Amino acid sequence: MGLGPGEHEVRKLQSTGGSTFTVSLPKPWVVEQQLKSRDSLRVDWRPSGALRITPLNMAATLEKGVLFDTRNIPKDSLHDHLMGAYISGADSILIHFELALKKQYSAQIRRFLRSTRGFEIFDESDQSIELKCLMNAGDMPLHASLNRMYLQVTSLIRDIISVFDGEDREYLADAEERENEVDALLYLIERQARIMLGSHLVATKLNLTRTQALEYTNLARSLERMMDHAYTMAQLVLENPKITRKLAGATSLEQIPEWQTALKELMINIRIRDSLRIENARKQLKDAQHILAVHEQDLLANHRQNEWMAFDLSLSESVRRLCAYSRDFGEILLNMKVFSEIQTQQRIV
Repeated sequence: MGLGPGEHEVRKLQSTGGSTFTVSLPKPWVVEQQLKSRDSLRVDWRPSGALRITPLNMAATLEKGVLFDTRNIPKDSLHDHLMGAYISGADSILIHFELALKKQYSAQIRRFLRSTRGFEIFDESDQSIELKCLMNAGDMPLHASLNRMYLQVTSLIRDIISVFDGEDREYLADAEERENEVDALLYLIERQARIMLGSHLVATKLNLTRTQALEYTNLARSLERMMDHAYTMAQLVLENPKITRKLAGATSLEQIPEWQTALKELMINIRIRDSLRIENARKQLKDAQHILAVHEQDLLANHRQNEWMAFDLSLSESVRRLCAYSRDFGEILLNMKVFSEIQTQQRIV
């Protein structure tokens, strides 16, 4: 029986004289790749020590598609299925539906297109819509997406502080749009990481290992959770037009600059990975968390008659959560640093 996908066998190394060694390739694999004598192969020496062999003329990507028949999926779940296909790395999505329900499903498809990057309607008929991704997974560096997420989070917090200082609340009118942008960037990073698991070409173009891609996804999730709390703070301010810095309570607002400084330091350390600087930033965040926790306990114990107590409590909790997710961010950076320093040695049995 010939060797097939997912199977393995042992082949002996042959010496052909001098410094050259050869090993024969499985014929079924050669046939599957449509190779012939004297075709070129690319050989990559992986960090794990393994060699990877790839036909030099292999197409950069193989299109992956999925079909959704709305009669076979739960009601109102098309958007969730589309998001699953996007994050899983599908390049084309074909949706079949009944003519009478086209308007309902078109709304879910438009919501999906707003939540993602790269997909467009390619073809449309009375009972089907085909979507295609026009963005190559290797075109957008993951660090650029992370930086964009960071800028959106910090800019919203800055605008919240500006409103407390007297600026117009219109500064926060697009808070939901900014939150959606961060969500979309998280989905994009998750999609790229999934595609990298199956495509060494994308991994090479992004100049990342699969392990690094996984950690970048974890960093993106931390930033997305920070944005959730930044958005909560923006909604608190918009829903309470009479609130001022004095009424809100100084303790919560005083810790925001501490968070901003620490997170900026952690973002810098995505590149330089200085353990001392990462730990100092995490300690700064931990101290801020402690101050906020004590403040919340004091509010509950001694300020129940204050009409703005609930606002202050909610604001303090959100700032404390910002610090907590930033500490997680720093922990991930430490994991990345330590992993990059691990040395592999052959164990003597």
